[in-house]
Amino acid sequence: MLSSAFDAQAGRGGQTLLPREWSLANLAYVITDGGFGLFLRNSALVAVVVVLASAVLALLASVAVARFRFSFRTTILLMILVVQMVPLEALVIPLFVQVRDLQLLNTLLGLMIVYVALSLPFGIWMLRGFVAAVPVELEEAAYLDGASWSRMFRSVLLPLVMPGLVATSVFSFITAWNEFIFAMTLLGGATENYTVAIGLKQFFGEHSNEWGYIMAASTLITVPVMIFFVIVQRRLSSGLVAGAVKG
Repeated sequence: MLSSAFDAQAGRGGQTLLPREWSLANLAYVITDGGFGLFLRNSALVAVVVVLASAVLALLASVAVARFRFSFRTTILLMILVVQMVPLEALVIPLFVQVRDLQLLNTLLGLMIVYVALSLPFGIWMLRGFVAAVPVELEEAAYLDGASWSRMFRSVLLPLVMPGLVATSVFSFITAWNEFIFAMTLLGGATENYTVAIGLKQFFGEHSNEWGYIMAASTLITVPVMIFFVIVQRRLSSGLVAGAVKG
């Protein structure tokens, strides 16, 4: 991919391990004439909003189902599990109808809402396990020291479930960044709101493909995901609980 992205003769007469003629022409064309500067901005906005919204909602919901006892708690957990089993393709039409009824077709807001909804079942189910694994005695010790629930949540529970929160955020980010079917369905009539996944499609022709542009665009799509993973990988590998129960 990198070799073709920087090769001025990509797709002509076979590909070599290293570019035969080094050039930035493919990347320059993709960013300017191909509109990928706008597509990258749209995808970054969607990904950031989806990650933040799904992380907050999934964390609060996981605390509720893991710590509190209320009616239909088990039923809600089963419904969350069942939703994960439904193929995404089966949700395209009903979600399209709902977004249309909300008059959010061809808008980034409508796409963000759909992505948050798709990320929540996995996030809630995964974070529930992290929250349940935190000893209740840690929370009780904080209460005995005079901490309020919000202070306990911020200073005790949140740091301990951070590895799980980061893992769910990575899933949400990759989903929002790479997803194609829902983006194409909900944004098909608004070129100015296209994400990178839809923008890549323009370089595939009916009879031929522009492989230099395709690989340059693929490089631009891949690099932000790699950077995001490098930033959060320490949290992913860190331990769940650091410290001991106060005696």
